[in-house]
Amino acid sequence: MLLVLALATIASLFIGSGDITVAAAWNALLHGGQDTTSIIVAEFRLPRTVLALLVGAALGIAGALMQAVTRNPLADPGILGVNAGAYFAVVIAVGFFGASGISQYIWWSFIGAAVTTVVVYVIGTRGRAGGTPVLLVLAGVALAAVLGGISQGITLLNPDAFDKVRFWASGSLQGRQFDIVTGVLPFIVVGLVLALTLPTALNAVVLGDDVARALGANVVRTQILSVLAVTVLCGAATAAAGPIAFLGLLVPYLARGIVGPDQKWVLPFSLLLGPIIFVLADILGRVIVPSELPVGIVTAFVGAPILILLMRRKKVSAL
Repeated sequence: MLLVLALATIASLFIGSGDITVAAAWNALLHGGQDTTSIIVAEFRLPRTVLALLVGAALGIAGALMQAVTRNPLADPGILGVNAGAYFAVVIAVGFFGASGISQYIWWSFIGAAVTTVVVYVIGTRGRAGGTPVLLVLAGVALAAVLGGISQGITLLNPDAFDKVRFWASGSLQGRQFDIVTGVLPFIVVGLVLALTLPTALNAVVLGDDVARALGANVVRTQILSVLAVTVLCGAATAAAGPIAFLGLLVPYLARGIVGPDQKWVLPFSLLLGPIIFVLADILGRVIVPSELPVGIVTAFVGAPILILLMRRKKVSAL
């Protein structure tokens, strides 16, 4: 997996929608310069590749956490409404506060994701039977539907906001530079570190709350930390690249197919598989059409048939 990730990263630096040769790209990386080739490679391809690695890792780990904590092998990070909350906040920022670029609304996206997760948790834990994975899922789906409808209404009523948001909303890495990378890097690192402290507790939680408590696991603490990690990871990834569908669903499914249900292996493999798939999808989007295809469209278009094929060949990998 590390070798494949390294090869995908190298390919991302040398393959693009333009006519830059491998030799010219290599020279630009080694020596820099102010010519067009050097600027494209050093100031656009390189940060784009780094961002693809970060976003892929964030969404891969977030998907594994989400599927483990909800005990649903086909759950997706968006199930908590994180993407919908981030998208809603960006629409508000663009439509009512004049935000005009990702560097301006990145914080809106992150705050929207965080607030949405808190609201979902509060709603899902109300009542005597609150706090179960099913209620959290229902609360997340319901809130995501409401926020998604409001966001669509605002963008349709405000054409300027729609024009500014629609390309970001499709999920894209095009034009991203190092200011975006440095903006989301601390959050993604914190989220990844937090997630990688949870596999032992998650192995107990996936067996059910009663069994987990009998094994000495703190179920509520594990759920809260998992939700917090998912919020940080998805919020930062969505702010940087827009809502990316399907990646968080496919990556942990493939990881379990390779290493089995042990979360001590699933999480590290998801950490590698996520960036591999996302970087390759971004490369495909650069060359499949002349003007580039947003990576969010590629992940959905390519990932869905792959998952359907896997599900037809064998049963869904158990948690």
